[in-house]
This record gives sequence, structure tokens and C-alpha cells, in this order.
Amino acid sequence: MNARQRRGVILMVLSVLCAIGAFAGVLSVIRDVNSKVGPETEAYELKTDIAPYKELEPGQFKKVEMPERWLSDNAVTDLRQIRGKIAVTRLQKGSLLQSDMIVERPRLEPGQQEIAIMIDAATGVAGKITPGSTVNIYATFKAETDGGKDQSKVIVEGAKVIDVGKLTALDRDDDRGRRRADEAVPITFALDTRDAQRVAYAESFASHVRLALVGRGGDTDIPRGDRTYTLDEDK
Repeated sequence: MNARQRRGVILMVLSVLCAIGAFAGVLSVIRDVNSKVGPETEAYELKTDIAPYKELEPGQFKKVEMPERWLSDNAVTDLRQIRGKIAVTRLQKGSLLQSDMIVERPRLEPGQQEIAIMIDAATGVAGKITPGSTVNIYATFKAETDGGKDQSKVIVEGAKVIDVGKLTALDRDDDRGRRRADEAVPITFALDTRDAQRVAYAESFASHVRLALVGRGGDTDIPRGDRTYTLDEDK
């Protein structure tokens, strides 16, 4: 083997060694990336804004792939988790769906029925009553005779709200027979038959029906003596 052939062999060996070194470097980078990123998993991103307290549907989300280690523990990775759930706040387009964004939709218990009434937005607890809220329902009644007394009564205590509708414009007659424009919200309650009858009666014959929001963990029991009020009780 002459000098030229020896140089060719040496260059060839050096080329092979360089190629092996480069390949090893690539493998090292890949291993490093995999160690930092890890395996990927599925998550779900909102395709559009979702209003609060609205039932969720699969078509509102799109599947995305991302590293498992980058997901929070409460990320939703299976759309079966949204069945029967509603959003607890307004959900923004592009956000990743997480379990703390959703709750179970309030449901009827055995023996209960749904009843919906329109509640005046000005006299209700505007914006604070949501599905799952507990409220006391009050009604005020005009005296039936000239010598009688106007009364305020607790119609139902501890009523469970299962749905809140959209603000609706209404035309009503005021006490002087004049037409006036009001805004009301349909509120749906889960009540037993007796309480549903009380609410239906109040909506038909009471001057006004109002809701009082009960704080979480609060005592909804109202003493019988406090369930009816007349103005002269404070004199």
C-alpha cells in the first residue's frame, strides 16, 4: 500500500468516526428532548366561548396533542367527563378544559318536579342566582278587604334552583293601570308538589314574588312565627 492509499484509508476511517460521533450526538439530543418533554397525551381545547351555567356538548371542544407532563392534574383528557356538566364561569375560546371549570348540572330528586316562574330582574337577586343556588321565595299580597292588612309571606324556603333563563322584556300594568316595560328572568326550581302549588299560586295572585339567596351552608329554617309579616308589627 503506497502513501496515497494509506492517506485515503485514514480519511475514510476519520469520516466514519465523524459520522458515528454525529449520530451519537443526535441520539443524545433526542434522548434529552424526550426526557424533558416525555410522552404525549390528548387534551381538549375550547373552540368557542361558552356562557356560564350552560350544559356542555362535545362539539364545543377540539382534541389537541401535548406533552403529558405539561398538563395539570385536573385537565380533562376524556370528553365523557363533561356529560351532564355545566360551566361554572364563562369559558374562553382557546383555553384547555379542566375539571374545576365544570360542575354537575342540578337534577331532580325523586318526588320533585320542575316549575318555572318569571322573576322581576329589579326585585330578584340579579346576576347572583345560578343553577345550584338555594333560595327562599317570598310573596307580597294586597289586603282582600278595606280593613285588611297587606302581607308578606314566605312561600317556600330552601328552594333549589336548577336553571336560569335569559333576561326577557315584559310589558305589565302598574298599580294605576298604566303599561310599563319590565325585565324578568325565568327561574326553574326543583320542588315537591305542595311547594310547586304554593309557587304557582303566588305567581298568579301575589303582587310581587321575590327571591332571597341563601348562603352556602346557611340555615334555611324560618320559624313559623316569622313566615308572615305585616307592617304594623314594627310599630
